[in-house]
Amino acid sequence: MAGKRIYVAGHRGMVGSAIVRQLEQHDCEVLAAPRSLDLRQQQQVRDWFAANTPDTVVMAAAKVGGILANDTYPADFLYDNLMIETNVIEAAHRHAVGKLLFLGSSCIYPKMAPQPIREDALLSGPLEPTNEWYAIAKIAGIKLCQAYRRQHGCDFISAMPTNLYGPGDNFDLQSSHVLPALIRKAHEAKLAGASSIEIWGTGTPRREFLHVDDLAEACLFLLRNYSGEEHVNIGSGSDLTIADLARTVCDVVGFTGSITYDTSKPDGTPRKLMDGSKIAALGWRPRTELQAGISTAYQWFLTQSVASR
Repeated sequence: MAGKRIYVAGHRGMVGSAIVRQLEQHDCEVLAAPRSLDLRQQQQVRDWFAANTPDTVVMAAAKVGGILANDTYPADFLYDNLMIETNVIEAAHRHAVGKLLFLGSSCIYPKMAPQPIREDALLSGPLEPTNEWYAIAKIAGIKLCQAYRRQHGCDFISAMPTNLYGPGDNFDLQSSHVLPALIRKAHEAKLAGASSIEIWGTGTPRREFLHVDDLAEACLFLLRNYSGEEHVNIGSGSDLTIADLARTVCDVVGFTGSITYDTSKPDGTPRKLMDGSKIAALGWRPRTELQAGISTAYQWFLTQSVASR
């Protein structure tokens, strides 16, 4: 990393800001684009790359959201993410960026993929319908990196994080993922003295969660140690049911009421546990235990809640 000019696309988001925090510990220059740069606009992206000449790019910019957001705005999730990734990847090639890391999502894998999910499960079966638009865009990003590598010799790599959480997360109940939504619901129920909170689905699906600071460490590790065509899974190596997750969140938050389930709402994929043996073989493993990580996310949420008053 020493002496490199590194552009983190999406540096204001949860993932991007975590990567910036990690990079600040190294002897490199972190480039941050202004809010006025619309990554969906090709000429704006090309002009910014020409003016700033990054050596390395981390693609953490994306339109993201939970099941409700994906189901409500499928065109936005497909179009925006396709435009963001194609513009940045093409500009990186045009301006001779030495290394690019594209970040995808575990939703790229088939709904019924064998567990734990290996990298070669990609495109082996139908996607989960509730987020297929986002998944298709992310699959296109992986393939675009592979295509530029094959045709132009670009050192463009891809990584697939599992479900992420931590400081900087989105706690809006209309667009957030399950873990931050649970934190907010439990917190508000505690303040209101409510007797219960309600969550979507049956509570039986199993999910894997990774603290965003662990992901940031893994990203820097891959930039230094990996140069291959196949994408690399990044996960915690263990999963739990949504019901167990909800109970853990309630314990951290201090909500002592009951948990009810709206079984009329979709569960999504029954299980998503990724096989992390590839990155483990390279020498990386996560460090943050789930309950401790949820505590840091909750403390950040409390800080932001106080700041917004």
